[in-house]
Amino acid sequence: MSSDDPWLTPQQQTVWRTWMALRNSLPNALNRQLASSSLSMADYEVLVRLSESTEGHVRVSDLAEAMDWERSRLSHQLRRMEDRRLIERTECPTDGRVAHVALGAEGRRAIDAAAPGHARTVRELLFDGSTEDELTVVARFLDRVTAKLNRDGPSSSDCS
Repeated sequence: MSSDDPWLTPQQQTVWRTWMALRNSLPNALNRQLASSSLSMADYEVLVRLSESTEGHVRVSDLAEAMDWERSRLSHQLRRMEDRRLIERTECPTDGRVAHVALGAEGRRAIDAAAPGHARTVRELLFDGSTEDELTVVARFLDRVTAKLNRDGPSSSDCS
């Protein structure tokens, strides 16, 4: 099959369709697991990124880029999380156009409570029964695909 041929090989077709099924079923399973802690996958991803911030806060625009979300989608998500006191938003003192978001006390409690069960579920669904060689191949494949999809780095601003 030449590179000009638009069709997938049978093996590529199988991998693609399996990927599409996984792309739907895995988030559903993870959302079911997180429901016991009253978090969605979107909540969880935001909380994880904030909990890993070395500065204690993240610029909203950087968070949107890291999550590959439109800024408006993230804004709605953050509003809902702020209403539940999971996160706190502040403006940059030197540039009012820049907003920061930080983990709130309720968010810290929520992520601390949810993380062990979430990690256990991810391990069970994705990694149990996998060999190191399989994980190496999958990691290399995902890194290559991710590299093709990545955009340029974040823009600069006075507040980081």
